[in-house]
Amino acid sequence: MKILTQNPLTLSGIIIISLVLFIAVFAPWLSPYDPNYIDIHSILLPPSVSHFMGTDGLGRDVFSRMLYGSRISLLVGIVAVGIATVIGTFLGAIAGFYRGYIDSIIMRFVDIMLSIPTFFLILAVIAFLTPSIWNIMIVIGLTSWMGVTRLVRAEFLSLRNREYILAAEAMGASDYRLISKHLLPNSLTPIIVTSVLGIASAVLTESGLSFLGLGVQAPQSSWGNILTDGKEYIQFAWWLSLFPGLAILITVLGYNLLGEGLRDLLDPKNKNQRK
Repeated sequence: MKILTQNPLTLSGIIIISLVLFIAVFAPWLSPYDPNYIDIHSILLPPSVSHFMGTDGLGRDVFSRMLYGSRISLLVGIVAVGIATVIGTFLGAIAGFYRGYIDSIIMRFVDIMLSIPTFFLILAVIAFLTPSIWNIMIVIGLTSWMGVTRLVRAEFLSLRNREYILAAEAMGASDYRLISKHLLPNSLTPIIVTSVLGIASAVLTESGLSFLGLGVQAPQSSWGNILTDGKEYIQFAWWLSLFPGLAILITVLGYNLLGEGLRDLLDPKNKNQRK
């Protein structure tokens, strides 16, 4: 941890993500208003002492909606990446361990999936489903596993012929034991880094879907649909677009900085240089 915090950019990422997680967890206590309370006497009020980030077109407090929106955006990011990581790790492990025709089949399927623009694939799937937070998490997860698969496969291929793997295999270790006890633990570095960076991508995707009206639906608030509300009043209610846009920008930046810091920390080459 000390090494991780020595890099100012990485430390910035840790602070940003810690702050966002704190806000998401304690949103009910930090929120001064009910995020869905409509006050027709407070429509489109600019930022003030009583409303830190102003109000929207229905008189709802933007600050309260931003706090609760952080929960939705982060939940979608974490769960979607979790689904993608599990699928990608499983397929990558199978492809890298067994090689041959199994590897060829899996990797050709990965190539096909990668040839389709991910966001448009998600749009096509979402168009046939009822927009909901659970559908968004599942769809993003099911369309984002290809990068993890390729990384895990590459790690398994590089480790497959190492002496300790061959020795364990000669001693009669089962395929499951070789994968779970020897290969997978030594392949965690790219999995962890890719997962952290993937959360940033998932947050952006969810925000984009919500902005297009295909994501989280009212009355639930997410940064994306708050941004959508703001586009109707952008000429005279700048705060409706500024604050959710900054929240998305800062959160994605925080995850990217943290991911790069973890990559530098866990990379064996960088470890040797520090020594």
